[in-house]
Amino acid sequence: MLRTARLGIPALILAAIIGVTSAPAHAAVWSSSDRWGTWTNGGYTLYNNIWGSGYGPQTIWANSYSNWGVWANHPNTGGVKSYPNSTRAVNRRLSSLQSATSSFNVSVPNAGAYTSAYDIWADGHTYEIMLWMNKYGPVGPLGSFQTNASVGGHSWAVYRGSNGSNQVFSFIRTSNTNSGSVDIRAIMNWIRARGWFGDVTLSEVQFGYEITSSSGGMNFNTNSFSVSFS
Repeated sequence: MLRTARLGIPALILAAIIGVTSAPAHAAVWSSSDRWGTWTNGGYTLYNNIWGSGYGPQTIWANSYSNWGVWANHPNTGGVKSYPNSTRAVNRRLSSLQSATSSFNVSVPNAGAYTSAYDIWADGHTYEIMLWMNKYGPVGPLGSFQTNASVGGHSWAVYRGSNGSNQVFSFIRTSNTNSGSVDIRAIMNWIRARGWFGDVTLSEVQFGYEITSSSGGMNFNTNSFSVSFS
């Protein structure tokens, strides 16, 4: 820092360059460091959602529901600390859906412990469907392994369990990807065909980052995200 001061570079600019600042390098339309910070835009709601224990500082920023990100500095300990996400309400019964798809594109660190994941809710919070598009570090799904499946445009290892409040179906992509499209309706119909639930209501589609650790400060950027249904 003393060397930087002699060069005349403000410390905040240096922090942005080396990626340890708690805010985006550019000016965002909205940002929040509040644990439960929320922002509504374009029919979506963004949540900072620092829900776990033992968490560190985290700042969410957004230019829109589709272009947003998080800087997080959670300690290198076990347990999920947060799930910052963008949420789209659907509230349509599965049998009445003609289509339900989503696309995403992210830039994420090669360190820490986290997943880039969809969290899809059915019948309110009765059923939870997690789609892990990528994972890094010591993280794992809830429940027990059921089978391998190719559905919704991807190949998965499928797990089933309960967190004590709701049933959880976890689809862990067999290889990491930072961009793609998902056929949510096809995945829900696959679950229904196995008898794990019936003609449920697709309540919400969330996409974000389930962060266990990001010690030192890491950036998770959503370059684009959208949900479409009819």
